[in-house]
Amino acid sequence: MNPEDCILFSGAAKGAEEAFGIAAERHGIEEVNFTFEGHTDLRTRGIRVLTHAELKQGDVSLAYVGRLMNRKFTDTPLLRKILQSIWHQINSGQEIYVVGHILEDGTVKGGTGWGAEFAKLCNKPLFVFDQDEDRWYGWTGEAWKAESTPAITHKSFTGTGTRVLKANGARAIQELFDRSFSV
Repeated sequence: MNPEDCILFSGAAKGAEEAFGIAAERHGIEEVNFTFEGHTDLRTRGIRVLTHAELKQGDVSLAYVGRLMNRKFTDTPLLRKILQSIWHQINSGQEIYVVGHILEDGTVKGGTGWGAEFAKLCNKPLFVFDQDEDRWYGWTGEAWKAESTPAITHKSFTGTGTRVLKANGARAIQELFDRSFSV
């Protein structure tokens, strides 16, 4: 695939999103980083500040998300905007790459988990690098399956994940891009 034809959709936050952006820039891939007023962004390249109306497009019931992910969320304006911006990231990409941790119930830890669950609902190709297991997993439509080396195969893709990026997670992102866009 030609990197100049590709777009990374992300969120510009500290951790995995920042690393996805750095890798995209290194490979000459365009970035769109969804954010909102008041959010702390570590990437400025391709920043896309969502309007109030655009944020509302990604609004979802926190009770629904909580049931889907087997946990409770406190309804705060910041959390709501984060979940709304994640909706835009997932909605925009044709395939989804996440760095985090898969819990025993099959959901992904933290707010990142909403992105993974939304990708499942949209039937998009979904891959999670589990930092604790030090390996990639792909969603089959019913369960997680260990993947040795996924590669980006769609021109528009999403990269998101934990703010607490470990060395193995950063390496997994770099290797994903190198594998997908090597010359």
